[in-house]
Amino acid sequence: MIVKRLDHAELLACAPGLADLLVDTVEGGASIGFLAPLDRSEALAWWRERAAGTAAGRLAVWVAHDGGRPVGTVSLDFPDKPNSRHRAELVKLMVHRDARGQGLGRRLLATAEEAAAAAGITLLHLDTETDSPAERLYRTAGWSRIGAIPDYAAAPDGVLRPTSIYCKALGRETGADAPTR
Repeated sequence: MIVKRLDHAELLACAPGLADLLVDTVEGGASIGFLAPLDRSEALAWWRERAAGTAAGRLAVWVAHDGGRPVGTVSLDFPDKPNSRHRAELVKLMVHRDARGQGLGRRLLATAEEAAAAAGITLLHLDTETDSPAERLYRTAGWSRIGAIPDYAAAPDGVLRPTSIYCKALGRETGADAPTR
């Protein structure tokens, strides 16, 4: 299985397959910002909107392909403010239901962490639904749970659920010694 970072044009070309992955993820019950049922055209439009961020360098997107079809993805969202260039948010880690249980989520997470460190990022953060399967992945990958926010987001079924906040320090460089991306 190949994991590749997509540029602007590649993201646009891959958007239909990523839309299918997004729909599958929501149908599987993952709370990633969408309510079920998610219309494929809405998912496609959402992915196409991400292309501008990749072109501007504010968003990095990796996709895992299996037989030419996207079966997993993860992204890093880079802040645009000068005082936060040392950090990034890990967003939209998704694995197709047919590809789960094979270590792909862990591989995508490690890919994003390694790329962040190589870009000079020293702090990553994310949020995920409390008590979701994703929490186990983040804990076993060395992420620290900071706390939870009650009723933070609606799950795909519309029920408000708490969200856990996680962070992970990368490398030892901090403050003024940290390189910029």
